[in-house]
Amino acid sequence: MKYDARSGLLYATLDHAVYGSNVHRSADLGRSWQMVGAPDFPEGDERTVTRLWHIQPGHPSQPGRIWLGADPGVLFRSDDDGQTWTGVPGINDHPTREGWQPGAGGMMVHTIIQDPTEADRMFVAISAAGVFRTNDGGLSWQPKNKGVRADFLPDKYPEVGQCCHHLVMSPQDPNVLYQQNHCGVYRTLDGGDNWEDIGTDRLPATFGFPMAIHPRDGRTVYIVPQHSDEFRYTPEGKFRVFRSRDGGESWQGLSDGLPQADAYLNVFREGLATDSLDPAGVYVGTGTGQVFYSRDEGDTWQVLSDTLPPIYSVGTAVIP
Repeated sequence: MKYDARSGLLYATLDHAVYGSNVHRSADLGRSWQMVGAPDFPEGDERTVTRLWHIQPGHPSQPGRIWLGADPGVLFRSDDDGQTWTGVPGINDHPTREGWQPGAGGMMVHTIIQDPTEADRMFVAISAAGVFRTNDGGLSWQPKNKGVRADFLPDKYPEVGQCCHHLVMSPQDPNVLYQQNHCGVYRTLDGGDNWEDIGTDRLPATFGFPMAIHPRDGRTVYIVPQHSDEFRYTPEGKFRVFRSRDGGESWQGLSDGLPQADAYLNVFREGLATDSLDPAGVYVGTGTGQVFYSRDEGDTWQVLSDTLPPIYSVGTAVIP
């Protein structure tokens, strides 16, 4: 679910066994909802949109433009607030697609990041294909995975095929991005041209899914490591959110107010978020229905809810 500050519209993507994959939109902050256009492939294309994953408003200079990521690793664009959708051939027919493969959750465009300083510059992350960047509004896309490992492939550093789990951008410098990968935690200082490992020997585990960034400080990043790809729970049975204030050079486990005894919890890909307040709030939801929040950038935590179903996505918005 995503709030579009340009229009005041709230979007939600749904995947339903009976009603299929579709997009809903609300003009009154969720009090009522309207189903809008569902993305699909052109006639004659044998592919089918099986699941919708991520919806993202476009650049402030492009009112009405919305981006939508889906399985099987495809991207759609709307220029009318979601009423109609057009496929993005630059990604959907990318020449490296034969090197892409589905992860355990399928093959999806799960992260879409708009460069706030350049309307035509964007990043997407695809599991399992890697990170891609466009500099021309989505007409063409270049793989940006140099230095990122793919331990599950014969070639450990391929052009594509890496399993990026989540991607965030610095609010101060759009060339600085961080990713939580299946095979580590990484940082780039040059817009994805080169990535460096910032997790090995610095974290109790480098596998995980969620990642969030401070709204004003591009060197403050949050992650929730998991023991391994086989054992997907927090290391040592202690539920901790790890924070770096120096761009990943060092990490601190934040635990004040979080369960520390037999807390074998997990957090899904979209289960960690920050808000834009000062000090910044941090929110994390678990696969067993707990939501924790911090009003002081992670130093201390409180329980927001302990009775929900699995938390698949946590998002924030400041409503004017």
